[in-house]
Formats: sequence, C-alpha cells, structure tokens
Amino acid sequence: MKLILSLFFFTIATQISAGGKLIGTSGVTQVEGSAGGGLVPWATLAGYGTRDEQGASAFFSAVTVDDFRMSAYGVAFSYHDRIEASIAHQKFQSDDKSIRLSQNVLGLKIRLFGDLVYTEWPQVALGMQYKNATNLSLIKSIGGEGEHGTDFYLAATKAWLDGPFHHNFVLNTTLRYSKANQLGLQGFGGDKRNRHSWLLESSLGLFINRNWVFGVEYRQKPDNLSALKEDDWKNLFITHLPNKAFSVTAALVDLGQLGGRNDQSGAYLSLQLIY
Repeated sequence: MKLILSLFFFTIATQISAGGKLIGTSGVTQVEGSAGGGLVPWATLAGYGTRDEQGASAFFSAVTVDDFRMSAYGVAFSYHDRIEASIAHQKFQSDDKSIRLSQNVLGLKIRLFGDLVYTEWPQVALGMQYKNATNLSLIKSIGGEGEHGTDFYLAATKAWLDGPFHHNFVLNTTLRYSKANQLGLQGFGGDKRNRHSWLLESSLGLFINRNWVFGVEYRQKPDNLSALKEDDWKNLFITHLPNKAFSVTAALVDLGQLGGRNDQSGAYLSLQLIY
C-alpha cells in the first residue's frame, strides 16, 4: 500500500504546476484522506490549483490516546478546482496489542458552487468515502454487520479575510450520512442500528497570522453497537504553514469512549506536503 501511494504521488506531482490560491485555503488533510481539517472534510480541494491547474497533497497523521494508537497516510489529487480523488490507509491498535484494526479509504469530492474567499456564499462540495476494513472476525464478534461501507457528505466552507479581531477566519459545516463504526475500523452498522445516520461535523479556525491557524473541531458519531459505545470526537488544534509546500498540525483530542475504554484523550500530529 505504501509503495502504491508513493508511486501515485510521485507520478502526479511531477506533472503539476499549481499555486494560484492564497496560503492556507486548501486546508490540511483529514484522517480519511480528504482535504479539510484533521477530523472533518471541508469543501476545499487538495492543493492550491485554480480552475486552470491541478493540485495534490500527501499526508501522514498519528493519534495517541490513553490506551490506543492510530496512524493514517495517503495522497489526494484535484483537477481544475472541481474534482478531488483521494486514497488513504489507517491502522489502529491498542497499547497491549490485543486489538489490531486497519482499513483503506477511497474518496471522491466534487465542488458544486461557490468559492472559499471570493463569493459571498460559501464553497459547497459533495463527497463520498468508500471504506474497506480488515479483521472481519473481530468486527462480527462485537456486533458489526459488515467490513465495507460508503459515507456521503455535504460540506460548506467559508473564509473571511478580515474576520473577528481583524484576523482571517474560516468556518466549515459538514453533514455526513454514514453507518461507519469508529470511522469504519469497527465495521459498518450493528445490532442496535444497521442503517445510515445523519451526522453533524464542524470546524472553526482563526488565522493568528498568515502562517499560523488556531481552531477547534467537532465530529458527531453514530452509536450502532451494544457492546461498544461510541462518543463524539473533539479537538483543539494549531496549524503552522511556513509556505505553500508544507504544513504541520498538532492537536489535543478527546475521543471519549473508544474500544470499550472510557475517557480516551491525547495528542494528534499531522504532516502534509502540498503541490
């Protein structure tokens, strides 16, 4: 998987010449591979390509909470500021190695209308994420109904160049239609509920200056399994954008009950290359 992603990113990066947008307007990459925040996909597309250009990004993210570790990596490509395609791989395990889960995520996003900065209305995009989890036997043992599923989402994102306190400001709201348990790592659907739910996600970011962004995110989660309760996720993040080619994001995360263990909170770190 790592070799495939590396070859894919190298191939598209050598054919891309982009950079027509303002720094920070592509967002970062969320843990499922789509452009946006760390937890939430936005209406933004990967890279800084305008409607006459292509863009791309590659990312690696790691989450460490009290009893678990998770890592994710992937690449994304955007075409003419209209369509984004992404692929990501996630790995999850408990500290005692008794739980090991992973999944692949294929994403597609289409910008419907609007511009993040230059229109009065927000940029709006429609997206989907097809997920295929491993370890079907464990998924079945906790009451999950299957190892693959598809999330659909509608995202609206707007940036103001002279917002509160005369700083740049970005607000995103995403409505997701999903039955994924813990992103899909614990399967899809369950004994309590085996159908898609409408879930609310949101991000808010304030640019301290053009290179530093401080913000918060919230992601509502379904609760499909009797055996394992699932709580909503929250984070408090700061992102550094030294230039258009690179960004680093650090966050304090609160994942609530995870894998049957309460109060799972800790740290998140994500690195991104952008073309």
